[in-house]
Amino acid sequence: MQSISTIGLDIAKSVFQVHGADAAGQVVLRRQLKRRHVLAFFEKLPSCLVGIEACASSHHWSRELQAMGHTVRLMPPAYVKPYVKRQKNDTTDAEAICEAVTRPNMRFVPTKTVEQQSCLMLHRARHLFIRQQTAVINSIRAYLAEFGMVAPVGRRGVEQLLEVVADTADRRLPEVARACASQLRALKAQILEFDRRIIAWHRSNATSKRLDAIPGVGPALATALVASIADPVAFRSGRDFSAWVGLVPKQNSSGGKDKLGSISKQGDRYLRSLFTAGALAVIRYAKIHGTGHRPWLTGLLARRPTKIAAIALANKLARMAWAMMARNERYREPAALAA
Repeated sequence: MQSISTIGLDIAKSVFQVHGADAAGQVVLRRQLKRRHVLAFFEKLPSCLVGIEACASSHHWSRELQAMGHTVRLMPPAYVKPYVKRQKNDTTDAEAICEAVTRPNMRFVPTKTVEQQSCLMLHRARHLFIRQQTAVINSIRAYLAEFGMVAPVGRRGVEQLLEVVADTADRRLPEVARACASQLRALKAQILEFDRRIIAWHRSNATSKRLDAIPGVGPALATALVASIADPVAFRSGRDFSAWVGLVPKQNSSGGKDKLGSISKQGDRYLRSLFTAGALAVIRYAKIHGTGHRPWLTGLLARRPTKIAAIALANKLARMAWAMMARNERYREPAALAA
């Protein structure tokens, strides 16, 4: 036990696999642990380097082991997979983790705090309710169409159908079928409650309030950024951060010839969707009130379609957000806009 310097820990729900190596890289430990024995096992070990795949519950175990004095490194599972030899099982996974964590060019995932994970839970739950709301709205449209009642696409169309459901004097809809709108009302109330919680978290966080000043970044995106990015300095530049979100072109280059395609869509899909929605909101506002005060956006809209321009603007917003978080700065209006 005294010679262990590096441990690969393959976490799971109940059974954990431990792979230990000494300073020379020789295997000195292979062992299975039940969940209840994990902390007791690491309490007996001297401080060492522990590698864990960044997956479900990994941030919890990272915080627990760091509190015991161990150095914990979380790694994306896709970067660990190349080190797996032959068959995939818990033993080979733990061995691959132990080897990958010692690589000098390995990329690591900073450990999130409890507060950050709590905020992300709010966002994930709210997103789930929105998806359920969309499913219920589509179902209501389909149900009422069976009785000959259809409505235009959009929110106003749904409200027209709900007015029909609420009107007991309307004989086109049987009384038994009027209960279909109750679930939609409950989902709307839950979404509003989570919106209030997210805004309250936003107002309590200084970084989130600074990010809110960027055009196209509201409380939802600002809080999601603060909760998702444990250490902004882990990215070397705003370009690296934008690539992590998936807003940069996908490369297929070879032989010195650069071939760029559509955006990679890698990384955090939720952040990418919020950035894109914020960029579309900026463009929509600019088209209504004029784009003269934003010459960069004016020239872009003249050359490219709206949605392509929105992706380019989302990329720009992501870089600005990274710079503000990494350098602890406030948003400064561009010279053309300030004038």
